[in-house]
Amino acid sequence: MSAFRLSTTSYVVLGMIAMRGPSTPYDLKRAIGRSVGYFWNFPHAQLYAEPKRLQGAGFLDVHEEDTGRRRKIYTITEAGDAALRAWLAEPVKEHFELRDIAEIKLFFNELAEPDDVARLARDQIEQHERRIAEYEEMRRRYGGIEEVASRMVTLELGLGMEYAAREFWRGVQERVERGEFSSMKRRPTAR
Repeated sequence: MSAFRLSTTSYVVLGMIAMRGPSTPYDLKRAIGRSVGYFWNFPHAQLYAEPKRLQGAGFLDVHEEDTGRRRKIYTITEAGDAALRAWLAEPVKEHFELRDIAEIKLFFNELAEPDDVARLARDQIEQHERRIAEYEEMRRRYGGIEEVASRMVTLELGLGMEYAAREFWRGVQERVERGEFSSMKRRPTAR
């Protein structure tokens, strides 16, 4: 097992099953979509392939139903639990990564028209306001439930980031209105 590589997706799958109990890949997809999927995005196809891979390496056990849909239900093994706990104990060396297409577009603002920058800012403000409303509703609905209270700490970070992003884009919008963004009159030509 020492040559078996565990990815972040592996640990998400192990953690979800350790936290939720026996789960099908569909159960994992739904649970992740309502939790870590808000801040860690990955293709859902991985959630169907990863449990089988982890089972093959001894980190998960699988039970297939005898009748009906014959779903595969995974549970975590001692080896899976040990790997998860070791990963949770490791310090995180990577710096926070932000991958934002809107920020890339803003970087090239001098090649765009001011109206395009204004539209980008308005759209981003609306998106962040929708996410803030969604997160606030989650906090309202689940904040008082003792069983999930410790998981709600990630929601606090998400809300803080959404409020900060909304304020940033409001500032961009104000700068556009003041005329601080103007399209480039002459684009550099190839030499």
